[in-house]
Amino acid sequence: MTNEFKHTSVLLNETIDNLKPKDGGLYVDATFGGGGHAQYLLSKLKTGTLIGFDQDEYAINSARLNFADLLQENSEPQLKLVHDNFSHLKKNLVQLGYQNGIDGIYYDLGVSSPQFDQAGRGFSYRYDARLDMRMDQSQSLDAYQLVNETPQGELTAILYKFGDEKYSRQIARKIVQSRQKKPIETTFELVEVIKEAIPAFARRTGGHPAKKTFQALRVAVNHELDVLKESLEEAIALLKPNGRISVITFQSDEDKIVKSIFKKYSEVEVPRGMPMIPESMKPTLRLVNRKPIVASEEELKNNNRSHSAKLRVAEKL
Repeated sequence: MTNEFKHTSVLLNETIDNLKPKDGGLYVDATFGGGGHAQYLLSKLKTGTLIGFDQDEYAINSARLNFADLLQENSEPQLKLVHDNFSHLKKNLVQLGYQNGIDGIYYDLGVSSPQFDQAGRGFSYRYDARLDMRMDQSQSLDAYQLVNETPQGELTAILYKFGDEKYSRQIARKIVQSRQKKPIETTFELVEVIKEAIPAFARRTGGHPAKKTFQALRVAVNHELDVLKESLEEAIALLKPNGRISVITFQSDEDKIVKSIFKKYSEVEVPRGMPMIPESMKPTLRLVNRKPIVASEEELKNNNRSHSAKLRVAEKL
């Protein structure tokens, strides 16, 4: 199997093994990417189907090449690919003829290594490219538009909320000043603006000075937190009884959303004195792990991306 979309999957065994995959089951990979998790899941099945979602056309095209044998109608297990955002789970599953629920779903959130490494995608401050950052290249909003058209106050809020950027006000002010002279067109141009905005002493510590700003812009361009909330709600509703959901996050905001939604469906407040819990008040989910699963020492040594990864798993009751 060739692999043009090179990406080392984080928490591979933990994510899939906790789904307890079973033959004949219907599973969803909400963030197909390079297909590492998918390949491992499919190796666990003799029969069954995996639906792989990805809004990145490059990832889907690579998957069509790399998994060609499993995309055949008569293959077992079978893989089907969907070029769409994972916030449209139900719509696509119904169109494919799967309206009776799923046995498991997993998410590997954030940006994949190939998206960072493809200079022309404009995700990384390490390569000079036009500001882009779109995971779905068919959408109109990109980082260029966001940087050059967003009002200063709104830009400040984006940098602070999505990047936890301490110098969000200074960076937003400097961006507005710079773009009044000429548009900020490339990643390196933006990096220079950010460096000018941040005090010299602060640039000497804490990693690359543009890291948080680039993260914030990427999250805003792709509406990552909003679509995550929508998708998790749909996924929980789609799960069959005893079906499981695994979610890997890399940012605190993502993890807060997953933790909050899992808590919403796994805990109920029972009024004092109530002798029994009515069916309508019973929880929908059971947490498989109370605390997030993190990478082992061995994985931390071999995969730098795993350092901030957290995995949460829940089961439908």
